[in-house]
Amino acid sequence: MTHIAMPIILVLLAIAFTIAIQRIGAQGSATWPGRAPFLGGGLPETHAWQRFHVRYYPMAVLFIAFEMEMMFMYPWAVVYVETGPVALAEMGMFLGILSIGILYGWREGVFRWQ
Repeated sequence: MTHIAMPIILVLLAIAFTIAIQRIGAQGSATWPGRAPFLGGGLPETHAWQRFHVRYYPMAVLFIAFEMEMMFMYPWAVVYVETGPVALAEMGMFLGILSIGILYGWREGVFRWQ
């Protein structure tokens, strides 16, 4: 029972400690200049939740496609040595699916810099 109770007690103590520190820090509430977001000394011109223009989304899809490709290619090389043609077929399907995202980005004009 003590093997289970000790981590739980430590987690509860850590939670209590962070809540206590937060309450101590909140007692001296800052005025507006201290709470304002830092932006080189000036106030922000737009709200933080303002939406991005739609032209950035195809670029994000293209970035994710290339990033996922590279993230899975390195471990795949190790698996390919062990399994052979099965791993080659699986990677072919994976790259085919990612190619759809790249073709979509190409159609949307992501590669045309203006």
